[in-house]
Amino acid sequence: MSALDPVTLAVLNGRLVQIADEMDATLYRSAFNPIIAEAHDACHGLYHADTGATLVQGTAGLPIFVGAMAFAVKAVIDKVARDGGLEAGDTFLFNDPYDGGTHLNDFRLVRPLMREGKVFVWLASVGHWLDVGGNVPGNFNAKATESFQEGFRVPPVKLARAGVVQQDIVDILAANSRVPLSNWGDLNAQINALDLGERRLCALLDEYGDGLVQTALMMLSKRAEALMRCNIAALPDGTYSYDDFLDNDGITDAPIRIALDLTVKGDHMTLDFSRTAPPCDGPLNISRSTTIACCYVALKHLFTDVPANAGCLEPIEFVVPDTTLLGVSAPKPVGGYTETILRVIDTIFGAFAKAVPERANGSPFATINALSLAGWNRHGRRWVMFCFFGGGLGGNPEGDGLNHGNNPISTATIPPVEILESLYPVMFTKWSLRPDSAGPGRHRGGLGAIYEVEALADGGAEVFLLGERGKFPPFGVNGGRSAALNRFVFDTDGGEAAPPLVSKITDVKIRRGQKVRLETPGGGGFGDPAERDPERVVRDVRLGYVSHDRAREAYKVAVNNDGTLDAATTAKLRGMV
Repeated sequence: MSALDPVTLAVLNGRLVQIADEMDATLYRSAFNPIIAEAHDACHGLYHADTGATLVQGTAGLPIFVGAMAFAVKAVIDKVARDGGLEAGDTFLFNDPYDGGTHLNDFRLVRPLMREGKVFVWLASVGHWLDVGGNVPGNFNAKATESFQEGFRVPPVKLARAGVVQQDIVDILAANSRVPLSNWGDLNAQINALDLGERRLCALLDEYGDGLVQTALMMLSKRAEALMRCNIAALPDGTYSYDDFLDNDGITDAPIRIALDLTVKGDHMTLDFSRTAPPCDGPLNISRSTTIACCYVALKHLFTDVPANAGCLEPIEFVVPDTTLLGVSAPKPVGGYTETILRVIDTIFGAFAKAVPERANGSPFATINALSLAGWNRHGRRWVMFCFFGGGLGGNPEGDGLNHGNNPISTATIPPVEILESLYPVMFTKWSLRPDSAGPGRHRGGLGAIYEVEALADGGAEVFLLGERGKFPPFGVNGGRSAALNRFVFDTDGGEAAPPLVSKITDVKIRRGQKVRLETPGGGGFGDPAERDPERVVRDVRLGYVSHDRAREAYKVAVNNDGTLDAATTAKLRGMV
């Protein structure tokens, strides 16, 4: 079929994205688990019938899931090719982190949309379930040395056959969770999202015809490829290298190198991670599919005009050796994958800053700080509160970084304190911005935050944290400075204590009335802090973002006690007199 006119193509693109958006909204409004319902740790999309490549993603779902899902759908396609017997209404379920997954909490549902007995596209849903067994409630086990200690692993299996849910599968899932009712609600919400997506897409195909929509999907992918090639061609040819580090693997207190050599040649780019550290003992490993997915996310941040489908990856070559921690296979632990993908994204940002420094961003706070509290309520039932937390984004060419935002792996939001306090026996005694946490710069980074949580249950709470940036702060660019380090403390009978491994801990219990406190990093700065407008520094001091001492030391700006600029002293500090 010939190419479509631009108006028809735009209309079909909008309709297709709307289908994915509606699937997202259905899950968010139906899920039991606040990490999906409130934080939106989930996504939906449409995928190629033969290759599993991403065709359409919603505007609200997590981009990291969309990128990884292409590999997950391909795993289902391969299973169908081996086993046969595919019918309309079949729905596959799995959480295998080594075969298109991320970590064991992220459950994927994949269903074919059949037209005249053939697969037209695959519909897919993924969401973060609250607990899937393992040694640690919530599954962020910082001491895991194999995946069996992180939860139970499910390969692609048929949850539904010709539309009929297999109760045996549901029973197995329920028996392997501390909170089976929460998982049951999330499962049904995902099924409902797929049902709605199937109805909406069938209606679109009936209206426009299968051939016309297929042509539109092909053209959208080709346009993404062409735009990506154009963006790459505008970069200067060369190889740009950047190294960053994880604090430790949760087992051994030694830094872990994530290294990238980014090569631009014409309209082609190579991302080579060969110099990265080998697989580690702890849960900071990731699979190759996860690595490619987070590269997809980073590139979308750098080239914002490129449509979100697999076409944008056509000009990119990935070198991810299985001798590195970025290309592991079972049973290497991967529960802390979020921390590693954030560092991979940072290396891409860092290398990009060397290629085109005028377009660079300072590093975001780059840790989700996966904090879990768990215990038993007064009814004798298990409760598990998992949450991720915000921090500052990096300063950029246009202005300061966002205060208390979420990481660039997602469009997720931080769950509201009111929701967490209503669901779990905890009280947040502090939820505030963290002064002096932002990286100084001509455009400073955004501020991190301080969260303090008190245990209210009679039995107290078990505490688990898997975070990062406790030793290697978010970096600045173009003369901008680093942000503050991550910090975590917890109450003991002898006073406050900090984890020996700084950003990771298990096997801690606090009594009722005791607290944990998380102080998150800000974002790295952009440009020389001494070039920042003094009045903007004064404003930051008045708002409590920057202390008088930091204003003087980092920005060379003196602020009077009444919150006004000391112009004479500032001129001396900046060498202007």
